[in-house]
Amino acid sequence: MDERRSKPRLSVQLDAVWHGEQERHSARITDLSEGGCYLDTVGEVMAGEIVAFRVLLPDDDWLYLEGEVRHHTHGRGFGVQFVDLNEEQTEKLLLLLKIAREAGPEAPAITADLVED
Repeated sequence: MDERRSKPRLSVQLDAVWHGEQERHSARITDLSEGGCYLDTVGEVMAGEIVAFRVLLPDDDWLYLEGEVRHHTHGRGFGVQFVDLNEEQTEKLLLLLKIAREAGPEAPAITADLVED
């Protein structure tokens, strides 16, 4: 696959919940950038689909995001490019990336446990 990302990716381990057409799915975000992320999940999507999801942040707050599916692997997960981020979403995303960057490559990835609401 060609490298098309315009922003550097950081390794993370963040729990997320995303909503398909008729059901809710759990996922783990394993890499993250200002432009998008990868969700490890067994739910099915199609390239070009807009997916809404919530990410559990290390401070137990939730970050709501939407992304366009750019690629997917059946039964493994999919990558999204964020769409229509507002100021609050952008601020939370940049803070999360800062925390991950400061932890450095030798530190364990940022981790948060999923809490059902």
